[in-house]
Amino acid sequence: MKEQPPAQPFPRHRILLIEDEEDLAHSIKFQLEKNGSFLVTTSITGESGLAAARASAFDLILLDLMLPGMDGLEVCRALRSAPATSRIPIVMLTARVEESDRIAGLEVGADDYITKPFSARELLARVRSHLRREARSVPAPAVFRDDLLEVDFEGHIVRAGGREVPLTRKEFDLLSALVRRQGRVLSREQLLEQVWGYQYFGGTRTVDVHVFRLRQKLGDEAQTRIETVVGIGYRYTDRSAL
Repeated sequence: MKEQPPAQPFPRHRILLIEDEEDLAHSIKFQLEKNGSFLVTTSITGESGLAAARASAFDLILLDLMLPGMDGLEVCRALRSAPATSRIPIVMLTARVEESDRIAGLEVGADDYITKPFSARELLARVRSHLRREARSVPAPAVFRDDLLEVDFEGHIVRAGGREVPLTRKEFDLLSALVRRQGRVLSREQLLEQVWGYQYFGGTRTVDVHVFRLRQKLGDEAQTRIETVVGIGYRYTDRSAL
């Protein structure tokens, strides 16, 4: 009897943890990842954390207030000022107990704060609460449009330069995933999760093949909107806005 591949876990929320205390960062990462619900990326400086947030898609950011160099307030302000990261929930981690410090974080755009030391149960509860709130507060648009492309998510219709483009279901779902996160990089693994689901047992090469076919069908100008980010994945960019 042919051995069946193991069942795959459900999709995980991606969390960016920006924390310079490496022992604490390791502990938080372990606590969040141990039940399989979260995938945590860590950064130890404000600059590297901001670069990570701009390079990939995250569902929530845990941000230490006291960071070397670029502190948490500066990072939060930069995240909120960029369209690609402005809506990501941000939870501040702070050892400061003064009300003025907490208010400063909220005023620059943080959604919440947790005072150190905190328990794993409190952290999990706060993270889950914000993720549920975000899921309820962001209605999915019915149609995506820019100067060249139109994607009707409900009607499953794509037009490029006014021309209707016939796509397979996977090609449509792939394009939808990219345009919904316009300007954000989606890794091949993320695209596999969103388009094929965890029950798909092929490798990431299938993403590259489908992107190649999708570009061919969209045509010369539209296909340039789907950018390859070497070593990571793909993103959709509206070049007319650059």
